[in-house]
Amino acid sequence: MSNDSLITLGFSPCPNDTFIFEAMLHGRVDTEGLRFEPVIEDVEALNRRAFAGELLATKLSYHAYAHLTNTYVLLDAGSALGNQCGPLLIAQRALSEEEVNQARIAIPGKMTTANFLLSLAYPHATNKYEVVFSEVEQAVLLGEADAGLIIHENRFTYAQKGLVKIMDLGDHWENTTGMPIPLGGIVVRRDLPKEVQQKINRVLRRSVAYAFAHPEEVMPYVRAYAQEMEDAVMQAHIQLYVTPFTENLGERGRAAVEHMFRVAQEKGVLQEIDKDIFI
Repeated sequence: MSNDSLITLGFSPCPNDTFIFEAMLHGRVDTEGLRFEPVIEDVEALNRRAFAGELLATKLSYHAYAHLTNTYVLLDAGSALGNQCGPLLIAQRALSEEEVNQARIAIPGKMTTANFLLSLAYPHATNKYEVVFSEVEQAVLLGEADAGLIIHENRFTYAQKGLVKIMDLGDHWENTTGMPIPLGGIVVRRDLPKEVQQKINRVLRRSVAYAFAHPEEVMPYVRAYAQEMEDAVMQAHIQLYVTPFTENLGERGRAAVEHMFRVAQEKGVLQEIDKDIFI
């Protein structure tokens, strides 16, 4: 097997990612001769790697992808995109809009889709600082931040810690656009041969389908990267972020991504895109 068949593959240790990639990493599905070298990091670290063009294929925040369409193209398979799965703005107590605008807010990364959705709901809330997504709750609890932007499994744990929801930014997006929420997708380098891009997409789609059909086989891998997470939280995480859109974006999924990019252009945070963003 040649080195040309080795694909560096970036994804996060979160249950939704390990769930969908397990089968293709462990030979449970036909990989069409491709081998995958996993690079497992926090999503904002993956965003930074993508801006550096380091990975041939990677999970990426849709907000970040909007700025990287010259380098990467989006796969139909693998997206975290759906309904009622958006980020939450939380705090120790209820905050008014004026208080949010003045608050020091811990965010999981400048280029995350979560931060983009926050900027739509609270365009005047600009006093933000970045922390790893898993540390946002703690920053609020310690008073280092007045509010925090939480993603992933933290949406299932914040209330247990006495924190309150200021706004569900996913609900805000859905109510104002009527579209599902594009959170993150899987992209591949544009300079890969087209047949390799298509091959990666087919392999990933098989991997997602296998995970849906045989969850008991892929869960040990999921648990290995979520050791401190209760099984119920792990399962809720997967059910929330792994949806039919993960197997195939389809027309509605693609429309949601295109709409997000149009909104970003209208807000002046994104230049017009001159390439086809889909594989």
